[in-house]
Amino acid sequence: MAASAKSFLADAGYGEQELDANSALMELDKGLRSGKLGEQCEAVVRFPRLFQKYPFPILINSAFLKLADVFRVGNNFLRLCVLKVTQQSEKHLEKILNVDEFVKRVFSVIHSNDPVARAITLRMLGSMASIIPERKNAHHSIRQSLDSHDNVEVEAAIFAAANFSAQSKDFAAGICNKISEMIQGLATPVDLKLKLIPILQHMHHDASLASSSRQLLQQLVTSYPSTKMVIVTLHTFTLLAASSLVDIPKQIQLLLQYLKNDPRKAVKRLAIQDLKLLANKTPHTWSRENIQALCESALHTPYDSLKLGMLSVLSVLSGTIAIKQYFSTAPGAAATTARSFDLVKLAQECCYHNNRGIAAHGVRILTNISASCQEKDLLPLEQDAGFGLEALLVLCSQDDSPGAQATLKITLTCMVKLVKCRPHLSQSVVESLLTQLHSAQDAARILMCHCLAAIAMQLPVLADGMLGDLMDLYKLIGRSATDKKQELLVSLATVIFVSSQKALSSEIKTVIKQQLENASNGWTAYRIARQASRMGNHDMARELYQSLLTQVASEHFYFWLNSLKEFSHAEQCLTGLQEDNYSSALSCIAEALKSYHKGIASLTAASTPLNPLSFQCGFVKLRIDLLQAFSQLICTCNSLKTSPPPAIATTIAMTSGNDLQRCGRISNQASMKHSMEEFRNLATRYGELYQASFDADSATLRNVELQQQSCLLISHAIEALILDPESANFQEYSSNGTAQVESEYERRMMSVFNHVLEEVESLNRKYAPVSYLASTACLCNAVIALLKVPLSFQRYFFQKLQSTSIKLALSPSPRNPAEPIAVQNNQQLALKVEGVVQHGSKPGLFRKIQSVCLNVSSVLQSKSGQDYKIPIDNMTNEMEQRVEPHNDYFSTQFLLNFVILGTHNITVESSVIDSNGIVWKTGPKTTIFVKSLEDPYSQQVRLQQQQGQPPSQQQQQRTAYSRF
Repeated sequence: MAASAKSFLADAGYGEQELDANSALMELDKGLRSGKLGEQCEAVVRFPRLFQKYPFPILINSAFLKLADVFRVGNNFLRLCVLKVTQQSEKHLEKILNVDEFVKRVFSVIHSNDPVARAITLRMLGSMASIIPERKNAHHSIRQSLDSHDNVEVEAAIFAAANFSAQSKDFAAGICNKISEMIQGLATPVDLKLKLIPILQHMHHDASLASSSRQLLQQLVTSYPSTKMVIVTLHTFTLLAASSLVDIPKQIQLLLQYLKNDPRKAVKRLAIQDLKLLANKTPHTWSRENIQALCESALHTPYDSLKLGMLSVLSVLSGTIAIKQYFSTAPGAAATTARSFDLVKLAQECCYHNNRGIAAHGVRILTNISASCQEKDLLPLEQDAGFGLEALLVLCSQDDSPGAQATLKITLTCMVKLVKCRPHLSQSVVESLLTQLHSAQDAARILMCHCLAAIAMQLPVLADGMLGDLMDLYKLIGRSATDKKQELLVSLATVIFVSSQKALSSEIKTVIKQQLENASNGWTAYRIARQASRMGNHDMARELYQSLLTQVASEHFYFWLNSLKEFSHAEQCLTGLQEDNYSSALSCIAEALKSYHKGIASLTAASTPLNPLSFQCGFVKLRIDLLQAFSQLICTCNSLKTSPPPAIATTIAMTSGNDLQRCGRISNQASMKHSMEEFRNLATRYGELYQASFDADSATLRNVELQQQSCLLISHAIEALILDPESANFQEYSSNGTAQVESEYERRMMSVFNHVLEEVESLNRKYAPVSYLASTACLCNAVIALLKVPLSFQRYFFQKLQSTSIKLALSPSPRNPAEPIAVQNNQQLALKVEGVVQHGSKPGLFRKIQSVCLNVSSVLQSKSGQDYKIPIDNMTNEMEQRVEPHNDYFSTQFLLNFVILGTHNITVESSVIDSNGIVWKTGPKTTIFVKSLEDPYSQQVRLQQQQGQPPSQQQQQRTAYSRF
């Protein structure tokens, strides 16, 4: 977490950061200039770390030029170190500004008499192919070196040829014939041919080149039937087809032919491996005949290892569109039952196979068929899948070997998928899991608990009667403090929290706390408390946080735990709300707000520059404001009940044209309208929090979305019942019944939304005059119903699984951030914006950056000199550009006008656009100052005009030419 949090620390100014980079580079430069070889090598191998820390072009360009100098004058070992650094830092190569100079220094070594030096240079050129794809001198050197008599140099030339072929169409077209001659030449040794053949996989730049390469490979596979040659040629064949796309169906047929007819197991294994690659890449190109042929081969093979491979290909295909094509009946053909298909026969036969892997693939295929072909009559298949899963569960839960655990994971994943698409099977699946929990190994128990929790999150299948079994098991875990036992305590507690939909009974809480005292460490207790907060069991969470307060070593951790305790206490206060009891509701909300204010103070104290807790603070502040808005609304409703509008209020409203008059005196104070606007404002702020949470998991984002919807719902209810009943529209607020509900919290919130909407709609449709008692009661009950659903603190509140940040660098950039950049008012400022995208340990886990949106705006801060009439267009700069990062780097330029003299504040703000086109306001926001100065000639003319002197002829001519 510390490493991922570090990436967010981009607070230092760019000028200051550049100074650090320069000092680091100078230190490494000292090492490069040292007379000792060891120190030189140490300096060279430290460069990748420097690039990672300061990934901007100005430093990378200087560093690579220094490395090129070392490469030019150093010995072969130093050259090898520079080569390794270049290969490690491949994504930074495009930031080299002086590419010609860099290549010139490296390329000079190609003329050495030492073949090893030439070989290292060729590998260096091959590693740089992405930035010099069309350098003819490099192409020529590679061609020459392929004819060398030194094996090391030839192998380096092959490496370089492969890299250049991937990047350059011209090089690939030129080298293809040369490679073909060498492969077919009798003088070329077989081991060299085996290294040359893979170059042909890059010949996909146009159709004719791909076709000629394919013909050559076809000749090779028939001319050289030895095992090694067939394996290399077939694999190259597959990679070429996968890149050129047009020949994939032919390649699938060729591989199936080798799988069926070639007796060698090594060739069959290669064919299976390549078929799996094509199944993952292009499942839509698999015809029914292809899948049928693969099924037949799997049915007839006597070897378990080959059967396992073929089933793995079929299990990949069964989860894609290919399975629908397989089961679709041709027009005019008689409909067949699902059981009569060979794929189904194969899967049923393999479900109870003595090889665990084969059995796992068998049940996965059956599960995928049941999930994707729901329109067919598949009741027998569902039962087969269920029985197969239960058998595998019994087999693998007793074995703690890694293979059994891997199979168990597949089995449990299939169980969750089967229950999701066939809810009527959930009861039997859950019962079999609970039965096996008692006799299973600890490692298996943990996985089974995860599975139970995943099923129970989707469907409320864990009845109170099953809690007894879980509690008995919790007591039996024992007093061991091993890691497995600790993990099992957390997993079991999670299942208990999910299964007890209402508040935990005191007995359950006692058992959990007792076990934690006996057998757990503080980290386990914290994880269980965290799960309780996620599931809405705030009383349990508060007690656990309270017990942990004195067990942490850091002040920040103490404040973090204290804030969590206060938040849990606040939410616990809201569980005592009751419908139609508004005075107690107000006191409960006031008590909750008191705890929330204490908690936010602790949370602010827990934040550090490395971990600012911005999402947590934003979420809690919004919750506080929402509770205050709810409290204010109940007070307003009470006030409206005590002074209802007069009977003629509607007539007054129609006469005056002011709809707010229908609410009588209270609307003159605009309290109801203020409440409605407050809820709309809160909904907007929740939307902004959503947009700022690019790294959040989907459950957290859905939670924020539900809070936003609750605000919109209340504002709509106020408008529909009090402010404007006639024009209320219920269509846009009707819920989508087909949406998949992912958690119990979401299920309960959606239920409340639907209930409130129905109440509001039924009241709204009643004939006038509408009873204000009924309307205010409906609003207050809606608030209480929303607050009675225990708030869920989702994963992102506690844990960041994905970390993404952007560093911006602006040029020109002042040394001192407060110092303005001077620009003449008749010139434009070219502002260059460079940026680097930084990731944590799991980049792109939830969403990936497609492009970065840069917004540049300028504001005049202070004028200097006289006011002139300036066109409005010239007064401000508002520009936006979208750039796609390449290797996590992007750069663009803006031209800005500063016609008005004075100091301007330029703000550059970045936001990201993900692969679905959604904009996320991730920041950062960078500011620089520009001082617009009057150009000297205009200043001179103005002074002369003030003194009453007309400008001379010479000066007038200068005015005409000064534009150019």
